[in-house]
Amino acid sequence: MAETSATTGTGEPASRPRQSSWKYIGPGIVVAATGVGAGDLVATLIAGSKFGYTLMWAAVIGCVVKISLAEAAGRWHLATGRTLFDGWRSLGPWTTVYFAVYVVLWGFIYGATAMSSSALPIVALFPDGPGLKFWAIVTGLIGLAFVWFNRYAVFEKVMTVLIGIMFVVVVYVAARVVPDVGASFAGLLPVLPDGSLLYTLGLIGGVGGTITMAAYGYWVNAKGWSNSSWMKVMRLDNRVAYITTGVFVVAMLIVGAELLHASQVALTSGDRGLIDLGRVLEDRFGAGTAKLFLVGFFATSFSSLIGVWHGVSLMFADFVERFRAPAAGAAKADEHEGPDVAERRQRSLPFRAYLLWLTFPPMTLLWLDEPFGLVIAYGVLGAFFMPFLSLTLLWLLNSSRTPGEWRNGWLSNGMLSLAGLLFVVLCVQQVRELPW
Repeated sequence: MAETSATTGTGEPASRPRQSSWKYIGPGIVVAATGVGAGDLVATLIAGSKFGYTLMWAAVIGCVVKISLAEAAGRWHLATGRTLFDGWRSLGPWTTVYFAVYVVLWGFIYGATAMSSSALPIVALFPDGPGLKFWAIVTGLIGLAFVWFNRYAVFEKVMTVLIGIMFVVVVYVAARVVPDVGASFAGLLPVLPDGSLLYTLGLIGGVGGTITMAAYGYWVNAKGWSNSSWMKVMRLDNRVAYITTGVFVVAMLIVGAELLHASQVALTSGDRGLIDLGRVLEDRFGAGTAKLFLVGFFATSFSSLIGVWHGVSLMFADFVERFRAPAAGAAKADEHEGPDVAERRQRSLPFRAYLLWLTFPPMTLLWLDEPFGLVIAYGVLGAFFMPFLSLTLLWLLNSSRTPGEWRNGWLSNGMLSLAGLLFVVLCVQQVRELPW
């Protein structure tokens, strides 16, 4: 909707709405590259291997849900000129307590997971070289140095290259296995085979559904989109992000259905399942295709690593800024978010401290089994994040905190409510599956 008033909701002089254009695309590419990790691709492959094309419709619904969530996060940033954490903080101190515990514990375990995931394809490509721990540490240090010394513009360009590699490889592999077009379209009809409910919910809620969705608004500001005149641009950018994610999901479902379903090949759960797939591809299509796939596997994992290193560190810097100086934080609500503020945060001590936290303490987990209590706490806190995100966005965007012009309509309310319900069900299931 075009802006008609003389000022924005934040009191900033209104500028003419920008025309949505492909030349502006950027933050959406970053969020798509970050949100799709190796574990997500394995989960999609396993769904395809078990149920063929039957759950294709769930992948499509999942993309629509994510478009709605990311659009809501971006709309909050642009309509109010405030960050998402600033919005959470206005809902009460409980949000600060949850986020503080979550971001510290999540970062500790995620750091080790991301480094291991990035190292796996390198070890598979160079089996006679150093082992997994060596490459995990190297990828973590490269990610640290890259994010520490580069600004958003360079970060975005590198993420675009990585997602380009991911896209080409995944679509190529899907084409090599020769998809059954008729079965693909038949899979768009909602059907729930026996035993498929949890796989269906996981497909709808899993791929691209992480804390990086909350980071989207921070990347929007870092790009230079600082007020509601950029709303059309942000919405186009967001749709590109999750349509791209949808292509990944559909392609991996095709690979699972064609390559694994008929032959009943079982994959290892987690990131190592992609190593299994690499071996299957080598047997079927030769070493060249297998190596190309491993390059795509690395691009998938490493883009998630540097995306989290950058986006969640920006969120943490904002969190610390407002937690340490509540009065100043309230005053900064009038400071319109934009590239200057994002660049200041990226040079800040909290940003760099969280970068170090993501990199060095998790390296200890490469030598240790994750402690039982830590796994439980991580699982519970992580399971609650997506319900927390969807339901707090629903709250913020229906309240006076958001300018009336940009509050939720019936469609946004419906999609965020659906997302909230879906993620609550997934949360309960994830908590039940923890090794209590």
